[in-house]
Amino acid sequence: MKTAAIIQARMASTRLPGKVLFPLGATTVLGQLVDRLSLSEQLTGIVVAIPDTPKDEVLVHACRALRVHCFQGDENDLLNRFFEAATKFEIETIVRITADCPFFDPFLMDEMLVEFARWNQSGVSTDYYTNCTLRRTFPRGLDVEIFTRDALEKTHLEAKQPHEREHVTPYIYTHPDRFRLRSRECATDMSEHRWVLDTDADWRFILKVNEALAKPDGIFTTDEIQEYLQTHSDLKNLNAEVEQKNADNRFDEIE
Repeated sequence: MKTAAIIQARMASTRLPGKVLFPLGATTVLGQLVDRLSLSEQLTGIVVAIPDTPKDEVLVHACRALRVHCFQGDENDLLNRFFEAATKFEIETIVRITADCPFFDPFLMDEMLVEFARWNQSGVSTDYYTNCTLRRTFPRGLDVEIFTRDALEKTHLEAKQPHEREHVTPYIYTHPDRFRLRSRECATDMSEHRWVLDTDADWRFILKVNEALAKPDGIFTTDEIQEYLQTHSDLKNLNAEVEQKNADNRFDEIE
């Protein structure tokens, strides 16, 4: 796999256990994310990286049903899990995605992957390209982090702090002296929106939006979500008070 998405998933979410397999429409939260990623014209593979524990064995079967690769690795050292998955599948360009993003935008990701490849092919090297950790202007749930296997290997060797191992990329984006970083920003700041599944309030929001916009023969787009919320502004209040569960508010729960 030259360019692949690695989706981090687990069953033991502390605030909403089992959320990645919650039923959503005709599939599950993870299934809808995989469906969206399958529309990508830039990815050459999808890998779901899960903890190697008995309670996560159900995800192995879910991946088999979804026809995507599954990699089992360290439960707590997620950085090591990513590194081993990228090494096993020989992935050169990695897209890090969390499994709790059923409204993920594959077209935005593809635009970013094209830009990332163009910079590196033209000699304007880039190690890490993101729309969330350097300056957030997109809704949570559309987070894209793209990085090279070389950057991942360097991070795997050098990152020592627990949060650096748990969240994969903090060592990269907090060391601009070690990596070449770029940020993608939205024309309109939408950072106040939460389209990610982390709490019961998030789940109520996702269910209502999905019920209103779901299509039998395709996905609904980011623009369609925005248009719907403009005429149903009350929905935004369902999870507006949810606080992100981390110290610097840049990344989501471990998975």
